[in-house]
Amino acid sequence: MDSLSQIALGAAVGVAAMGRRTAPWKAALWGAVAGTLPDLDVFIDHGDPIRNMVLHRAETHAPFWLTLFSLPFAAAVARLQGEWHQWRRWWLAMWLALVTHPLLDGMTVYGTQLGLPFTSHPYGVGSVFIIDPLYTLPLLVGTIWLLRATGRGLADGPGSRRGHAANIAGLVLSTAYLGWGVAAQAHVGAIARQALAAQGIAAERVLVTPTAFNSLLWRVVAIDGDYYHEGFRSLLDSGPSMPFDRFDRGAALAADMQGIEGVRRIQAFSHGFWAAWEGGGRLSITDLRMGQEPAYIFRFEVAERRSPAVPLAVPVQVGSRPALQRGLPWLWRRALGEPLPPPR
Repeated sequence: MDSLSQIALGAAVGVAAMGRRTAPWKAALWGAVAGTLPDLDVFIDHGDPIRNMVLHRAETHAPFWLTLFSLPFAAAVARLQGEWHQWRRWWLAMWLALVTHPLLDGMTVYGTQLGLPFTSHPYGVGSVFIIDPLYTLPLLVGTIWLLRATGRGLADGPGSRRGHAANIAGLVLSTAYLGWGVAAQAHVGAIARQALAAQGIAAERVLVTPTAFNSLLWRVVAIDGDYYHEGFRSLLDSGPSMPFDRFDRGAALAADMQGIEGVRRIQAFSHGFWAAWEGGGRLSITDLRMGQEPAYIFRFEVAERRSPAVPLAVPVQVGSRPALQRGLPWLWRRALGEPLPPPR
């Protein structure tokens, strides 16, 4: 998830775990710090943009390593706050703030290596978009409510009790929203598979993930041999019909690039949701999960188009985002059930 969501989650979890054992601002501050720490791996340069992509959310997002780190981290926090007598409670709060970060990331489609050091499999439920205000707002409102109440000197009064209740309510609502996303994803997935079968598309694998900033409009990608199909379904759509657009997957181009390490990494990391392109005399590989046709964030030029293909010394990221001036109006209208073709 985005940094603000992780900060909000860490702060809310820290406050909930510490309760009235310390000043809420202390718990919120250190919870926010713990909620941010796993994402500091973005400053690690692994040598090329493909490796930076697939090795993000690796060791720093593994609950095993975060659990080990939580012990000295919590001890340092307890010492700094002069509250060594309750370092065990600080450990619980910091551990929860740390491990909920990758667990939340695992709900997005990106791929989080939760099982390290035992497995490097990238887990991604894909039931929530990386930025979703409806997830983040309850956390922010609950924590800010509590901090405002205690900031008025009501740390032990009814305002504080209501503030702690508001913080817990924010956590409950945000978690319920994640559950809603899983249910909506399953609902759309069932409709999509029926529509694909009705159109004679024998999908090898199907991806269902929400579009930007919401959980009403869902994007579906189906892999069918040398082609992939993209469709959109709003929860406000009526009827079982669901149109799909078909695109060439570039399987022959991918075969020419099989000896390239970056290509193999993308194919594995994307769980098979990839496509290859040729343009400007270069070959590129794309993770189809993040973006929509024709704009994808993680598209990489990896080779010169020759016979055989000549790998680039360092892959070049050439991804793009959908144009906001066209994409956002379409997104909201389509989410409300208007049968619009996607902007291309």
